[in-house]
Amino acid sequence: MTTPTIEVHLDDADLAQALRDDVRTGLTATPPWLPPRWFYDARGSQLFEEITRLPEYYPTRAERQILEERAPHIAEITAAKTLIELGSGSSDKARLLLDVFAPRGTFGTFAALDVSESALRDAVDDLAQEYPRLELHGIVGDFTRHLPMLPRGGTRLIAFLGGTIGNLLPAERAIFLSGLREVLEPGDWLLLGTDLVKDPAVLIPAYDDAAGVTAEFNHNVLNVLNRELRATFDVAEFDHRVVWDESHEWIEMHLRARQAMRVSLPAVELEIGLERGEYIRTEVSAKFRREGVESELAAAGFELQQWWTDPAKLFAVSLSKAGHQH
Repeated sequence: MTTPTIEVHLDDADLAQALRDDVRTGLTATPPWLPPRWFYDARGSQLFEEITRLPEYYPTRAERQILEERAPHIAEITAAKTLIELGSGSSDKARLLLDVFAPRGTFGTFAALDVSESALRDAVDDLAQEYPRLELHGIVGDFTRHLPMLPRGGTRLIAFLGGTIGNLLPAERAIFLSGLREVLEPGDWLLLGTDLVKDPAVLIPAYDDAAGVTAEFNHNVLNVLNRELRATFDVAEFDHRVVWDESHEWIEMHLRARQAMRVSLPAVELEIGLERGEYIRTEVSAKFRREGVESELAAAGFELQQWWTDPAKLFAVSLSKAGHQH
């Protein structure tokens, strides 16, 4: 069995600084916002795992169905020697691919990039037991900053799944996709999971489930700020609210103040006031159409080769090739 390697490009001090920077920028904006990455402390990650199993939350099941069906085809088309997953978490989705890729004589390496060192170490240790012949690399990093650290050599397939790309605003997506294309060689591949535009009657419950798990997940970001920045948010005084923005074709999650309040965040020397009904935006989750995905990929230098959806057309997985840059 080969010994997995772990490279750490992000430590607790980096994350603490990033949190402070995000909070200063976001909470002083109008309207105030927080980026969704701060949902995922240990409790938040646990809640998100619960969300993926809820009856209303279709993306995980739909994407899994596509990957199970298409994995042999993906292995055949790409003939990749290395699979790299961005935002890998527990690497569950990667296993659907690895089960097909690992037996192929040409395939040899799996690399996972994630911000959580503990999640990454656990995942890589588990994978080492399951796939003893693979070379395994864990990269503790942020996919918006550490793409140049991805392993090189051989034909690479980058997997960015779960619809996570929808959490980036259009300008951020353009920067991310161009940055990804820059670190790839012509002929490398991108496997991308995108949630599709659909009836709000299906979309909204996926973010506002009957059991209230997503509401707890949303509120948890305030617990993170209270703990990490000594903030004084009264978590019970915020309502979880989900809005479908028709013009941008994205879901927004908000925390709406039930009454006027002042909140202090001593660790960032900040005090904010919220009126009753005022909200903090905690997530944007864009939904896509094929032509939009294709044009965003093309603008970054990728050529769309395959587009697969589940039978209900709720979710899409696309396979694109890094083209020759002019």
